[in-house]
Amino acid sequence: MNSIKRGKWLALLCLLPFAVFFIIFQIAPLAWVMLHSVQVESSWGLDNFSKVFNSKFYRQAIQHSLEISFWSSLFGILIAILGSYSLRRVDSRLRDFVNAFANMTSNFSGVPLAFAFIILLGFNGALTLLLKQAGIIEDFNLYSKTGLIILYTYFQIPLGVLLLYPAFDALREDWRESAELLGANAWQYWRLIGLPVLTPALLGTFVILLANALGAYATVYALTTGNFNVLPIRIAALVAGDISLDPNLASALAVILVGLMTLVTVVHQWLLKRSYHVAR
Repeated sequence: MNSIKRGKWLALLCLLPFAVFFIIFQIAPLAWVMLHSVQVESSWGLDNFSKVFNSKFYRQAIQHSLEISFWSSLFGILIAILGSYSLRRVDSRLRDFVNAFANMTSNFSGVPLAFAFIILLGFNGALTLLLKQAGIIEDFNLYSKTGLIILYTYFQIPLGVLLLYPAFDALREDWRESAELLGANAWQYWRLIGLPVLTPALLGTFVILLANALGAYATVYALTTGNFNVLPIRIAALVAGDISLDPNLASALAVILVGLMTLVTVVHQWLLKRSYHVAR
């Protein structure tokens, strides 16, 4: 018994540095932000939140963030599903190469990614000029909401592939063979077996992609120099701006951003429980 207790205390002692790190870099900043979000000069109240929701400008930032995050996550996970499933069917050497490439491109973001897209899809980008000459497009604005959705989708795809690829290991080949022997077609197999098994992984990946897009800052700032209205840009402008410096309002926007991500997580957990009940 004494050795078991000593082992438990030793495990707790080993976890202490991680707990300290988590408190200093996660809990303390969140508490600071929440405290200052309800502070207005020398008083306390919800004026910062009232200012945000009564301002068309800040409501537009919330709307843009949600729209870009949702559509880029949706397109990203759909392409990632096709890519992950295809990787299970190809040669192992090609599979290893694509996995390594996805791992590398998942970290390709910020200024290099923005520069690459400007060269390809900017107003005078190589791909834009080719598509115009071919008559496929008349005009394309990379710096618009549509352009940002394409940009966000790019860095969502490799992350989605890395997260979904292991989930396809749960699909056993004998399940497909048994379904075919029982007369099920491909659609029935995926509807009754494949998708219910993959649903928890799909929901979890979608939530991660959504959070990844909601918090993205460096790429959109490098591309638009802070001129596109999304929540991370507005928060940074209020914290480090020379004209509109207001850390308390920035804290309120940050709390709203955290609240959106929390809401997404809660909905994800609810859908996850429902998927388990349906699978049973």
